[in-house]
Amino acid sequence: MSSSLPPAQPESRSPWRSLRHRSMRWWSVANFVSNAGTWMQLTVQNLLVLQITGSAAATGLSMSVQAAPALLMSVLGGAAVDRWPRKLTAAVSQALLAVIAFTTATLVALDRLDMTSLMVLAAVTGMIATVDNPACALLGNDLVPAEDVPSAIGVGALVFNAGRLAGAALAGVTVGFLGTAAAYFANGFSFLFVTAVIPFLRPAAGAVRHVVEKGGKGELPRNAMTVREGIAFFARRPRLLALAGVTGISAVFGRNYGLTLAVLVTGPLAGGAGAFGTVSTVLAVGGILGAVLGARLRRPSVRLVGALAATGALLQVVAGMSPSLAVLLVLVLPMAVVESVSDTAGTAVLQTDPPAHLRGRVLGVWGSVGTVWSLGGPPALGLLMELAGPRGALVTGGLIIATSIAAGHLLHTRRTTSPAVLRPEALETAA
Repeated sequence: MSSSLPPAQPESRSPWRSLRHRSMRWWSVANFVSNAGTWMQLTVQNLLVLQITGSAAATGLSMSVQAAPALLMSVLGGAAVDRWPRKLTAAVSQALLAVIAFTTATLVALDRLDMTSLMVLAAVTGMIATVDNPACALLGNDLVPAEDVPSAIGVGALVFNAGRLAGAALAGVTVGFLGTAAAYFANGFSFLFVTAVIPFLRPAAGAVRHVVEKGGKGELPRNAMTVREGIAFFARRPRLLALAGVTGISAVFGRNYGLTLAVLVTGPLAGGAGAFGTVSTVLAVGGILGAVLGARLRRPSVRLVGALAATGALLQVVAGMSPSLAVLLVLVLPMAVVESVSDTAGTAVLQTDPPAHLRGRVLGVWGSVGTVWSLGGPPALGLLMELAGPRGALVTGGLIIATSIAAGHLLHTRRTTSPAVLRPEALETAA
């Protein structure tokens, strides 16, 4: 007797499987437009600061001012994402970012933008981003089934890189033909496009739904959405702590290839700016390939993230001993691929491990911790290069990363496999 049930379909491992869902396709298009506009504005903003002040230090300061709110406010932004409806939160934050872009564009067009107002606008942008970043990240995941979340994250990485390249290219064309203000206006319209798309997004069947808890009178329970709850969950979750440790040590002693490889290429390898441009291009290509491979993952784990990070660290050690630019280029591609796959796997763990009602706060904690790494990593690595040189920094940093991950793995294995020792009285009771 034949069964009436259809045969089970094999699980898809296509990196593009999340794009089977119509809302995810629209969300990817919206993200591309938004990323292109954002990178167009960032490129123009750096040029604008240089025009106003003539100081490279001021350019770095404007970027720090925009990033600084994440250090203290990310946990609050994450709590807001958990407390409010996700689509509404993302739409409002995108609309507010559009207002900031249009305001800046108007000031530039009227020649009223000075350094003080630019810093204030950058700081406000950074504060809004503490809510917008986790809201948009989790909204994309809410559109697809749980098994397709790694694909959604990988597609998001591809969209980010494509938007970055398009935005940087469009910045020069826009400024050249239409002026600086036009780039800010374009970014404002890109935010409005995302705002207009969000209300039409619908979760696919099997997607994890974000439910806002309510009390008896439509109010949230006082203790339901606290920042402390998110911090406590993060601190008690060994997987997340291990992920933070692996990511943190990798961020400080590796991955800053724009700094270490620039000094290596222009120093010991006697290359010029063109040679480093070639290295940067290979890094970008490797990042895109890694995002595609990462999108094929179905159940990423912290163990996989650690193994990939250790592999990348060992490649970094070998790269530090490269006798020529040609050898370095051969090593740079797998370094970038491994780093990108590791990032995709780590992001998938971070965004799916916590329960749905806590994910915004967990991302908020992660944002604060990540800001510490991004602010402290480059100075620490710069000091290491001063002491050991570019080759020594790459080799030493890679060994520190690989050794730390191996030691952590051994400690975890010993802790989970240690036999339980029963006291004599317990044995007597069991008998």
